[in-house]
Amino acid sequence: MPIIPDEKDWTWVLSRPCAECGFDASTVTPATVPGSVESMLPRWRSVLRRPDATERPDDSTWSALEYACHVRDVFSLFDQRLNLMLSRDNAQFENWDQDATAVEKDYANADTAVVSAELTAEGEQVASSFARVQQSQWGRTGLRSNGSEFSVLTLSQYFLHDVVHHLHDVDG
Repeated sequence: MPIIPDEKDWTWVLSRPCAECGFDASTVTPATVPGSVESMLPRWRSVLRRPDATERPDDSTWSALEYACHVRDVFSLFDQRLNLMLSRDNAQFENWDQDATAVEKDYANADTAVVSAELTAEGEQVASSFARVQQSQWGRTGLRSNGSEFSVLTLSQYFLHDVVHHLHDVDG
């Protein structure tokens, strides 16, 4: 059964803490992202080892496995977006429909061990990319397909919220 798409504009997390997960974007810079991502990877692997990782808690909520697949793809997507921002002036991001991706990649039937390995590899890759960002590059910009503009700084904050929030979603 497909999940009802989340159509919220989550960019508000850049201006105030998230009441659901406690994330405070003002504490994040591109320099803090690598350590944060690396510290979350063992927690994600632990979540994927749970016996109920493939079970949805209800008909409207992804399973822990589906969230992990999403986070794996978020790691990859934001790595691409970050590198695009660093290599092109006023980079433009293609639209990404996370819900269509979940269906196309069949998140619900993925192999937890494979996802764990892929999530780890993608997490290490995006952490490495953020580790190479120089402070002089924090102001470089990119534009999302819906018109939201990001700097490398705000992209790092928005990105990290997604990962933290979903780890919170699965009690990781």
